[in-house]
Amino acid sequence: MNMVPYRRLSGESGVVEYESAPASIRVRFVDGTVYTYSHARAGRHHVQEMKRLAREGKGLSGYISKHVRDQYDSKEPS
Repeated sequence: MNMVPYRRLSGESGVVEYESAPASIRVRFVDGTVYTYSHARAGRHHVQEMKRLAREGKGLSGYISKHVRDQYDSKEPS
């Protein structure tokens, strides 16, 4: 796993790390759970927006809650 620390520029965030792949993003939350979101399940637009927010370090947790909450491909418990 090659996770990148999430910068959390807006203060507190539920996201702590992420990992981008060409057609997906994996996101680790503060409870240690890792969710994988892909083009196939969440949609290309959403995954690309999540990658952009992850790089910027702001807004990712809120975006996930609002747009793709249950559209993940897999969930790895902590």
